[in-house]
Amino acid sequence: MYSSYFYYDSTYLLVLLGALLSIIASATVNATYAKYNKVMSTSMITGAMAAERILRYAGIGDVSIEEISGQLSDHYDPRHKVLRLSSGVFNSTSIAAIGVAAHECGHAIQDNKGYVPLKLRGALVPVANLGSKLGLPIVLIGLLLAHSYTLTMLGVWVFSIAVLFQIVTLPVEFNASGRAIRMLGDTGILGDHELKGASSVLKAAALTYVAAAAASILQLLRLILLFGGGNRRRD
Repeated sequence: MYSSYFYYDSTYLLVLLGALLSIIASATVNATYAKYNKVMSTSMITGAMAAERILRYAGIGDVSIEEISGQLSDHYDPRHKVLRLSSGVFNSTSIAAIGVAAHECGHAIQDNKGYVPLKLRGALVPVANLGSKLGLPIVLIGLLLAHSYTLTMLGVWVFSIAVLFQIVTLPVEFNASGRAIRMLGDTGILGDHELKGASSVLKAAALTYVAAAAASILQLLRLILLFGGGNRRRD
């Protein structure tokens, strides 16, 4: 009976492990960013100025740069060709801010060059959003209301799309960071010792994506272990 799954079982350890990884990754990126956010670059240019220089160096003239509110809410919008930087990055001359701005420029360069994983991630966004919002609710409906194995497994498959999105995100983020560090060096925005600090910030940020992917995979594995067996109660 499905009701037995709501009591403790060893697969809860997978969820706890995923949560622990996320906590560690979040603490690491916050500590690393805070450390290098206190170190000003010798070039004394802001994150916005660094982004403008990198885009110009890369020959990209159709991407605008905007300041937005929020803490580390920075992102590149490929639909509108806009690179949006949080105020703490847009106006700061710190190594951390310049590194984050350069990372977002890395996404703009990916878009400009037709980087396939970025295109794939963009194509997955609509269905991945549905998967993250509806996957687990469908599983619960299948268990509690419909008592349906088919509906429960449909929820598992819908959730797996969100997991796929997390996995595809990894090469996109790592590649953007790699491009960022190279461009910061090529343009002379940061010196060699400053590049190490920026690289530390971006590596710490990348851990959050790794942790998110790992947590999603562990959650999916738990669902498969609980409901994927052929001996479960069927419709």
